Amino acid sequence: MRDGGSVLRVNLFLLSSSNSGVLSARFSAPALHTSPFPYLVLGEHSLSSYQNVLSVQVKQWCYNREEPDPRRAARKVAVLSTEQINELRKELGDHSSAEIQAFLSDASCSRFLRARNWNVQKASKMMKAAVKWRASYEPEKIYWDDISHEAETGKIYRADYKDKHGRTVLVLRPGLENTTSGKGQIKYLVYCLEKAIMNLTEDQEKMVWLTDFQSWTLGSTPLKVTRETVNVLQDCYPERLGLAILYNPPRIFESFWKIVKPFLDHETYKKVKFVYSSDKESQKIMADVFDLDKLDSAFGGRNPATFEYNSYAERMRADDIKMGSLCISNGTTLPEGHPHVSAEETANGLDSDASSEASFYSGTESPKHEEAGGIPKND
Repeated sequence: MRDGGSVLRVNLFLLSSSNSGVLSARFSAPALHTSPFPYLVLGEHSLSSYQNVLSVQVKQWCYNREEPDPRRAARKVAVLSTEQINELRKELGDHSSAEIQAFLSDASCSRFLRARNWNVQKASKMMKAAVKWRASYEPEKIYWDDISHEAETGKIYRADYKDKHGRTVLVLRPGLENTTSGKGQIKYLVYCLEKAIMNLTEDQEKMVWLTDFQSWTLGSTPLKVTRETVNVLQDCYPERLGLAILYNPPRIFESFWKIVKPFLDHETYKKVKFVYSSDKESQKIMADVFDLDKLDSAFGGRNPATFEYNSYAERMRADDIKMGSLCISNGTTLPEGHPHVSAEETANGLDSDASSEASFYSGTESPKHEEAGGIPKND
């Protein structure tokens, strides 16, 4: 966070073998880009986006006594992180595409490095595959009219509330699957991920997945689509999942879970929590993570609102306009027919977040659209 335009403050949670606490350190700098913590200050992003990364590494350094002084450890970690990002950039090479250039931000490089335990070669291989996918799939150019028919039942939607940490919440109801095209289902998932990321607050880069198993059966979620979903999340959107809550999964789901678990990497698996309405202990997870006055009643909250398709469609079209504005600012060429039409409408779309956060459901017919390509697999 920035204090008075010239002082940077970083709060790091430190853990050593003998004590734990919070260090509030102040560092003077004439400008953001000349901060003694270059890794923390990346472009116009706030410090809090990178706070967790430093925290983990500083804790490890202090615990191992490689550098017992927390301030010196934090400085060394910051410099090392910057060097790794720069090394990764060299591995990735230059890209003429404005979309890819926007994707290759310092924050994005950091997420891929964290996903590969800061191994530059492994992160490079992973990120090159993601770049190849984004170049062919063009996720930022998917908009509502392409996938509106997939959304009719509310099988995936962005909730009109965030969790207590300010993370975007995606609600998933796999029992309400309404189409048979695996490509279309993945395309809708990608659309939802892109819009969820776009609506993250400045101090967050992760989201929460909240899964309701009402009406779910083994036939509701084909294994192929499940694997593709896992691949998309882990390979193309690493370090974007903060928590995945599986709410009231039926007993038969245990068999399905045994098949799915091997697809998940260890870090993703640790973020999955099983919660049951009849279990008071697991219900504490919901109270710790969510404001129960805002949380859907289907998940034990006190909000009786349900998904309403037409209201949600309006909200997503406003998001499309907002995304179009961001794409244009990055030099991206929008596809023909994109709803970004005028500066006035764009401004209205950018200001509509809070006012249009309604709950949603009902159905309308939508035209069919061509499906985008599949997700490349990493070797």
